[in-house]
Amino acid sequence: MDSILIIRLSALGDVAMLVPVVKALASQHPDLRITVLSAKFLRPLFEDISDNVSFVPFDKKGEHRGLKGLYRLYRQLRKEGFTYVADCHDVLRTKVLRLLFAFDNILSVFGRGAKTAVAHINKHRAGKRALVREKNKVLVQQPTSFENYAETIGQYLNLHLSLTLPPKRGGDYKVSLKNCLQESESNSKASIGIAPFAAHEGKIYPLEKSFEVLRLLLDRGCKLYLFGAGEKELAVFRDWRERLGGCENVLLPPYGEGGLKAELRLMAQLDCMITMDSGNMHLASIAGTRVVSVWGATHPLAGFLGWQQNVADCVQIDMPCRPCSIYGNKPCRFGNYPCLNRITPEDIVNKVLGET
Repeated sequence: MDSILIIRLSALGDVAMLVPVVKALASQHPDLRITVLSAKFLRPLFEDISDNVSFVPFDKKGEHRGLKGLYRLYRQLRKEGFTYVADCHDVLRTKVLRLLFAFDNILSVFGRGAKTAVAHINKHRAGKRALVREKNKVLVQQPTSFENYAETIGQYLNLHLSLTLPPKRGGDYKVSLKNCLQESESNSKASIGIAPFAAHEGKIYPLEKSFEVLRLLLDRGCKLYLFGAGEKELAVFRDWRERLGGCENVLLPPYGEGGLKAELRLMAQLDCMITMDSGNMHLASIAGTRVVSVWGATHPLAGFLGWQQNVADCVQIDMPCRPCSIYGNKPCRFGNYPCLNRITPEDIVNKVLGET
């Protein structure tokens, strides 16, 4: 049986984007043994996909730390006898692993190593640089991460991987949300998740404006779930709830015992998620939930929009300087991210409720 090792070590959103690709691969090629190597806390993303999918945890701060740790990991992986290795990350750590597998290929010529085909991702950096440069931007849709992953996986497998789209859950989200809110005698409330944080400042809608979004949705009769697990995030959420008088319709999801799997289950039950260009956008997307995403320094054209999400649900303002960053980590040349500050809370709420 042929076997493939798929490597994507981080980050949360990028690994989440690998999930539908692995699902498609497992479904279309049930005779292929698939192993995913990623950060150990991301194991729940790949559990229960298929019997031919397994997971190897990467522990960068523990047993796989440094060159010795990587070599230890390689020795562990080598025993599995993979036919193919698909590096869907292409960073220093994964390049070291690729080099070790490549050296094994050289030894195989002399009958001492195992022959393993190795491929690595094309991140289309030239197109992305043209997208974010200050002058003469080329605003062209870049290949999505899903397409890049599929291309990398299929490169040496000599197979076709179709990223088929299963039917969306719940039909027309906007119509169902409006109907729910217009039925004044109904006890049911539209359930909406709000994830106001991201890894970089250039992707975070001003928190005071996010609080106003919260207030507007509460006024419309929505039940709200706040997502963000760090101490700073939780402190902001506690402050918001206190300012709202401990409102029973503003809830924190269960971060404790259930962890990532519990968050995914909760996201799958929501009518809509409001997120930044962040990991939570991708988690909600693979959970099958409609996402209204807010974009500032970054742009959907870079290829990182959530799985099956509609660009019409992206809240963004066209500006000559946008996008200025692929990852949102560059400082704003104006100092105050007008691309985010000019978005009003009403813009977001109207998008959620289909009133634009």
